[in-house]
Amino acid sequence: MRNQNQPIAVEGYPFIGLFAFITIVFGLLGWGFLTFILFALTLFSIYFFRNPERLSPAEEGAVVAPADGKVIFVGEVEEPRYFQGPATKISIFMNVFDVHVNRFPCDGKVINTYYNKGMFLNASLDKAALDNEQSGLLIEAEQGHKVLCVQIAGLVARRIVSYPQVGDQLKRGMRYGLIRFGSRVDLYLPAGTPVRLRVGDRTGAGESIVATLV
Repeated sequence: MRNQNQPIAVEGYPFIGLFAFITIVFGLLGWGFLTFILFALTLFSIYFFRNPERLSPAEEGAVVAPADGKVIFVGEVEEPRYFQGPATKISIFMNVFDVHVNRFPCDGKVINTYYNKGMFLNASLDKAALDNEQSGLLIEAEQGHKVLCVQIAGLVARRIVSYPQVGDQLKRGMRYGLIRFGSRVDLYLPAGTPVRLRVGDRTGAGESIVATLV
């Protein structure tokens, strides 16, 4: 699995390298203002693709946040794809200043994956959950429950990256992908799962406990 130890996500290297190269060229040409702009873009790319170490809680049955960001929805919904009925949904919105490396929410096995092309609506809108480009992982947790984790592209996001394949056994808090330049992650849990977050709370990927599987 990629990006487990790198301080900068490998997907950011092309952007950082390109901006740094152009910065050097403009600097040699003496174009001061453009050099400053490109230098700022280089620094922002390094910041955006940062990949900090995180320590996940050892609490049994804990489900951790798959993304850094702000909780914009917590509640019961109908999930027609895999749950085919009611499920507990938690939506986390990432702005461009959040860490965008996503983390596995629980100990378990990937039993299905999907990718749907779609639109690039504002990721905070309700309809984005069905209409936007997205990539999903269906996980069988160690407790036997099904957990669905869905990466959703947003207005600016144009690239979803997801590493796991069907059959992969992953641990809570492991990096499993990212979405470039602003987006959202939806987490679906069995209906009635006790949730520890409220709308408006901030999460840390791999660290914040969002719920407990019992």
